[in-house]
Amino acid sequence: MSRTTLLAVAVLAACGAHDIVVGDLATVADIPARPTRDIDLLFVVDNSPSMATKQRALAANFPLMVDALSATPGGLPDVHIGVVTSDMGATSANDAAPGPDVGGAGTPGGCFGSGDNGALQVGSAQLVGGPFISDVDDGAGSGGRVRNYSGDLGDVFAQMAAVGENGCGFEQHLRAMQAGLANPANAGFLRDDADLAVVIVADEDDCSVGSNDATFFADDPITDAQLGRLDSYRCTQLGVVCDPDDPTHAHDHEQNCRPRADSPYIEDVQPFVDSLVSLKGDPAQVMVATIVAPATPFGVDLESASDPTLIPTLEHSCTFDTPDGPAWADPAVRLAAFANSFPGRATATSICSDDLSGALSDIGGVAADLVVGDPCLTTTVALADTSSAPGLQPACVASDVHALNPPVATDLPSCDSDAATDCFAIVADPTACPGNPDHLRVQVRRSRPASDDTFTHVQCQLAH
Repeated sequence: MSRTTLLAVAVLAACGAHDIVVGDLATVADIPARPTRDIDLLFVVDNSPSMATKQRALAANFPLMVDALSATPGGLPDVHIGVVTSDMGATSANDAAPGPDVGGAGTPGGCFGSGDNGALQVGSAQLVGGPFISDVDDGAGSGGRVRNYSGDLGDVFAQMAAVGENGCGFEQHLRAMQAGLANPANAGFLRDDADLAVVIVADEDDCSVGSNDATFFADDPITDAQLGRLDSYRCTQLGVVCDPDDPTHAHDHEQNCRPRADSPYIEDVQPFVDSLVSLKGDPAQVMVATIVAPATPFGVDLESASDPTLIPTLEHSCTFDTPDGPAWADPAVRLAAFANSFPGRATATSICSDDLSGALSDIGGVAADLVVGDPCLTTTVALADTSSAPGLQPACVASDVHALNPPVATDLPSCDSDAATDCFAIVADPTACPGNPDHLRVQVRRSRPASDDTFTHVQCQLAH
């Protein structure tokens, strides 16, 4: 029985079992009683022009993510780590053949054939047995590891993440993710029982071209009249909708921008969410992290070329300085929506910094939550009335859900009650949870081990 079904039971139990919490409740954690220690980490790295500095920052701070994972009880989980690029060439979702090439041979940003098609990239790394890092416990009980590489893990990842900046300028991050998890050349990377973490690093939004629409890449007067000039703005015009709904986005600063679900050319985001969850059959086994530009502000400039035609251009949502000079990134509306589809299992950080240490630490912390039973809260919860009892009293409820048929949900009391049985608490733990402002962690205390089919569903009122 899937955890999605169990989740529905848990919601009903939480709504009916506690009469001391009022108001709307939001899910803040789903905690497996016996979490797996296997995690597959897929990095989707933008390899279009302008990404070299950002790739170096990713590689330089990757050890901080490893440190966060290694801080879990038992040390570093059993990891598979792979890297794919955003280059899917001039292909769409289901076309039998790619569309026309974009740019001449060797042109940075050109799109040719199927691009990298989700194949895992190893760069100069020397790996044995597959195009991905494998670093797992040797099973001897003494802390030994079996690795398919030699040397330092951070150095090997840096070699893999240096994917260059000559890739297609129409970055299909979500299709590359999907291809990376399905490409037969990557066999062995994705494990059935492992948790899955996807990390997207990009300075432009997703432009995953939809089913049977490789004509998106055509550059001729008729297509240009229908779809707009063949440049990155074509992705924005066809893949994003704002208020007011003007396909030209001819407004200084638009509001409520979101993926255009009905675009005939750019794939909606939701199918990618669904496909990722379907790989595990359990959304609590999936996390998503984005290191991209903020989705706002969102604005469009009209620039003049050599002819009198005004060319719409998406404004950068952030700029910053690097050792190589000024850098920028464009609003990632679609990628923000993708990450927001994994509440409690996502982290979003701006790429507009020469220092990505905070981003990689946060990603490591959220990934660690997949393999640890007491996760940090990534949302700010409301506090209950403390007039009758001092101390921290978040307005939360919890239930243990057991995968019986039909599933059974058991209310968990708060550990500050007189209950001597299993209970839960929301505790302040700045050491374990440095990445969120309240430093709150869910703690489940048990009088005896729970069954393998048990998970704890926690809901809280959110602070406004």
